[in-house]
Amino acid sequence: MLAALFRSRIRLLCQPLWVGIALLAAACFQGGCTHPNPDQAESKSAAAAPAAEPGLFKVAPDQLAHLKIAKVAKTSWPVAIRTTGTVDWDADHTTQAITQVNGPISRILVDFGAQVSKDQPLLYVSSPDVAAAMSAYRKARNREVLNKRIVDRTKDLLEHGSVAQKDYESAEADYNDASTDVQSSLQVLKIFGITATEIEQAERQGTSISTELAVRSPIAGTVVQKLVSPGMVIQAGSTVCFMISAVSEVWVQGHIFDRDLPSVHVGDPVELTNPSFDGVRHGKVAYIGAFVDPATRTTPVRIVTENPRGILKKDMFVEAVIHTSTRSNILVVPLSAVLRDDNNEPLVYVQARPGEFAQRPVRIGAEQSGFVAVASGLNEGEEIVTDGSLFLQFANRMQ
Repeated sequence: MLAALFRSRIRLLCQPLWVGIALLAAACFQGGCTHPNPDQAESKSAAAAPAAEPGLFKVAPDQLAHLKIAKVAKTSWPVAIRTTGTVDWDADHTTQAITQVNGPISRILVDFGAQVSKDQPLLYVSSPDVAAAMSAYRKARNREVLNKRIVDRTKDLLEHGSVAQKDYESAEADYNDASTDVQSSLQVLKIFGITATEIEQAERQGTSISTELAVRSPIAGTVVQKLVSPGMVIQAGSTVCFMISAVSEVWVQGHIFDRDLPSVHVGDPVELTNPSFDGVRHGKVAYIGAFVDPATRTTPVRIVTENPRGILKKDMFVEAVIHTSTRSNILVVPLSAVLRDDNNEPLVYVQARPGEFAQRPVRIGAEQSGFVAVASGLNEGEEIVTDGSLFLQFANRMQ
């Protein structure tokens, strides 16, 4: 009984002590949560600081020494447009050798690369069409000669009163018909390409008629393609036997971008180069296309150049520099100042204030002597980075 009473009194005495300890712990916990944190204070201070101007980034003073800055200026210089092209035959002096009769090839007289003259025989075709045409011409000539004699005799008889006028007129009409047949059959021989000498031989009576027909060169030039072989049966008007081209003058098919198109004109001088040959070939712009290639977004341009030694071959790749007329007041910047963004669009770095730079997209034009024309995006007098732009581009991406 006494022990239970003692324990109860002890609990009553200790209860205020535990309450005080709990209150003290709570006070300390609250004080620890409200005590200022130096890192949090610094973060709030930084957030409260004014933000940098959009689009600009600073470069440390010690790094500015690695940059070269110059002002954008206008100048006057002849614009030279660089492009590439491929050599092609001169279509105005290139043609096909095609036969006008059907039949097998009996003889081939020239080979690939041969120099031929106009009307030179290239091959012979054996064809019954030739014999039929020759026979028709010989018969027409015989009838013409016969009717001529009849007209002469009838005229003589008419003068002596032995025949009537209508007989003479009938004989004269027959002669005119025979002459018409001669001209008609003669045109067929000319279409076949039969020469005057061969026609004269065909008029001789008692001689055999040859079935061979020569396929002759339409122009003087070089055999650039041989498309037949001995014994091959060719079709009239459709089988191409040879391709003949005068390679002393060739074309270069180039391409011009839209930005360069206003500067190029027919007659502009052109310099052509290729690593495979020494020196420079000279030509002129002969044609500017009236359409844009949808695949390359370029306009075709044709350059004509001399090729006296035949160095330029078909489909050869060449570099072309088109020298256009002088354009004054062109805004130019060094080529080293122009970089490309992720979309391959040109850009430069402009110094807005000392030590502060910004990217500026630009539209560029022709290039010459280490400079490039600027069509838009910059104004005269603005300061740009001409050396060290790659460093700025890397630093800008890091920021």
